[in-house]
Amino acid sequence: MTPSVLPHVDALQAALTGAGLTVYIGGTPTGSGWSPPGQFAVLYPDPGTARRASLAADRTDFVHLVQVTCVGASVERALWVADRVRQALDGPLTVVGRKAWQPEDQGGPPVQRDDDVTPPVYFVPVQYLIQSIPS
Repeated sequence: MTPSVLPHVDALQAALTGAGLTVYIGGTPTGSGWSPPGQFAVLYPDPGTARRASLAADRTDFVHLVQVTCVGASVERALWVADRVRQALDGPLTVVGRKAWQPEDQGGPPVQRDDDVTPPVYFVPVQYLIQSIPS
């Protein structure tokens, strides 16, 4: 069976919310009246790659990269979110019907300030490699 990306994204979101983080996927809400919490994480997943497990044509192995953008009202709060994310992903994910590896921390750039929002926030994107096989 060809693997799907959404169960992997769901597993990431569950791991992060289980660690007490507010998590958004693909961006933050844009509706009027929304104000950001003091710190949060935003998942930006790629669609992943279904790879062949053998010379057979079956594409059952799955690999994808997800960026977790860690946001806070200060540099320290953004780094606190990054630490919480790292702790939450310090073990294999629970993906329905799959056996997943521990997410592999790929690092990211230094903390940056976003002056396009009021008040300004700080953010640091960290990328994780996600891999799984059928269970």
